Amino acid sequence: MSTKKVLGIDPGTGICGFGVVSFTTHKQPHMVTAGVITTPAHTPLADRLFDIYESLNQIIDETHPDEVAIEKLFFNQNITTGITVAEARGVCILVARQRDLPIYEYTPLQIKMTMTGYGRAKKKDMQEAVRVYLNMKEVVKPDDAADALAAAITHALSTRIQYRD
Repeated sequence: MSTKKVLGIDPGTGICGFGVVSFTTHKQPHMVTAGVITTPAHTPLADRLFDIYESLNQIIDETHPDEVAIEKLFFNQNITTGITVAEARGVCILVARQRDLPIYEYTPLQIKMTMTGYGRAKKKDMQEAVRVYLNMKEVVKPDDAADALAAAITHALSTRIQYRD
């Protein structure tokens, strides 16, 4: 049986969601881990970005993903927040690139459409879709972790993931 693990990332400076899903041929996909990397609000941005960098490296060391699926940026109101999220996203991409992990990017619309069939799905709808897809008893909390898992699932469904031997 072949297995592939995908690390999904929902980038953010204050809260960066992550989730690893294991896909094995002829088996139900399952969550390996999920959670959030949090950084204190009044910490200098450089320190927050470094915390994200260190934490993601640790997550990769512990879970050994084969690929990374990261949410693309979408913001329409607060450009300052958008810029800092973009910087956090850049750190996430850097970590994956340094580890020679293939990186795949999906818009929030693509993820919502894949998971729920509706591009304006609410957070609770996404959490429920992740719960159902992974056959879990309870929804994943916080929603940033569920969004990261949704990115990983979207990647697997979008690429019809190829398993390694």
